[in-house]
Amino acid sequence: MQLDAYFKRIGFTGTAKADLPTLTALHRHHLLAIPYENLDIHLGRALTLDLAHIFDKIVQQRRGGWCYEMNGLFAWALREIGFDVQMLGSRVGSPAQGGDADLDHLILEVTVANEPWLADVGFGNGLLEPIPLRVGTYQQGFWEFQLSEETAEQRWFFHNQPHGGSGFGFMRQVRPYASFARRCYELQTWPESGFVRATVCHRHTGDAVITLRGAVLKEVTAQGVA
Repeated sequence: MQLDAYFKRIGFTGTAKADLPTLTALHRHHLLAIPYENLDIHLGRALTLDLAHIFDKIVQQRRGGWCYEMNGLFAWALREIGFDVQMLGSRVGSPAQGGDADLDHLILEVTVANEPWLADVGFGNGLLEPIPLRVGTYQQGFWEFQLSEETAEQRWFFHNQPHGGSGFGFMRQVRPYASFARRCYELQTWPESGFVRATVCHRHTGDAVITLRGAVLKEVTAQGVA
């Protein structure tokens, strides 16, 4: 990866080290600079896991992307810096029961100083910064997120901020990037897929999330939904 080009794309000017301040800054800069969007699906362009193509699209063409692209690119950048990064699969909506649904959404587990962190720049209206991968409630600005765990099943659930819609269930089972290819294809071709039925764009501004779903524009701030 051309890290300098990626840093320029997200507006990061600090010194990149495999530490928590760098992880937090990169996560925040990525979300503030790069929108979540599924527009290629509606333009008849296939979305793949080809990292060179994703880099060209998001960094060189200054586009956005969806979770498989956004977190794939972010994981690549973090590994280039020296972070310990693992990919996990999750199911949006409720704790998963298994099967391919566990690959609905790609998330990252990043270990820093022997502590695991949940990083996710591909959920659109979710986390602005990474959070510790442990049960708790986490405040980021006026957004509140929660992590819970069903200990018997070793299954976790991320509760998104109230105006952000669904959360996602996941297990800490490492997944190779290629294992998401089938689900990536299905979600952009299945007629009943929400990604096929409507265009979706999310943009973080730091103190708001702006969402365009189909022809409906919504902005969520500390004052509420407009």
